[in-house]
Amino acid sequence: MRRADRLFQIIQVLRRTGQPLTADAIAAELETSKRTIYRDIATLIGQRVPIRGEAGMGYILEKGFDLPPLMLTPDEIEAAVLGAQWVATHADPTLSRAALDLIAKIADTVPERLRPFVLEPASRARPSWQREPDRIDMARTRTQIHEGKKITLRYRDEHGRDSERTIWPIAIGYHEAVRILAAWCELRKDFRSFRTDRVIAADYLDDPYPERRAALRAKWRRSMVWEHPADT
Repeated sequence: MRRADRLFQIIQVLRRTGQPLTADAIAAELETSKRTIYRDIATLIGQRVPIRGEAGMGYILEKGFDLPPLMLTPDEIEAAVLGAQWVATHADPTLSRAALDLIAKIADTVPERLRPFVLEPASRARPSWQREPDRIDMARTRTQIHEGKKITLRYRDEHGRDSERTIWPIAIGYHEAVRILAAWCELRKDFRSFRTDRVIAADYLDDPYPERRAALRAKWRRSMVWEHPADT
């Protein structure tokens, strides 16, 4: 690995973890020596990269530091394009268009030598098949999630039973053939997940959750009502 690339990777490793990392841990990931990492970190600090720490204690990158846009490695480009390919064929039309736009922007912005990683990637996402149609406005649902506002659903479960319930939407899961809306259900007083193809109607309310969104998401993660939609 060229030294310039290694310096860039050290910054990326520190940015990704957000926790103090020892020179041993960084050296193991980059497959180089601890002495080389010490020397490279000294170089970065000399170039005014805000790295704090010391040998034996670990290093951390201070918040607020950023690199020029789209300083991507070939592997990062492959990862971004593969993810965008999947979204383009599995998500709703708004996100699908955004994924195709993202691929085009990456291709237009990266250096010429990296463009083949965008236009001729080694990895491909399988096209979607037998995808169930969403019966809810996915773009507006994402807005409600970001704004922490409620939705009233008319919902039909797998047994054909209809119900009406007010939910606090938390996240959307994109499975192979269906989408799942995870939410706190006021009717059941618990977390529930709803298939978007079983929604009959949705009323988007201006009422915010009574709880902070971050706290609600933390509780949901601990419960992990996600994989198996609960229709009751």
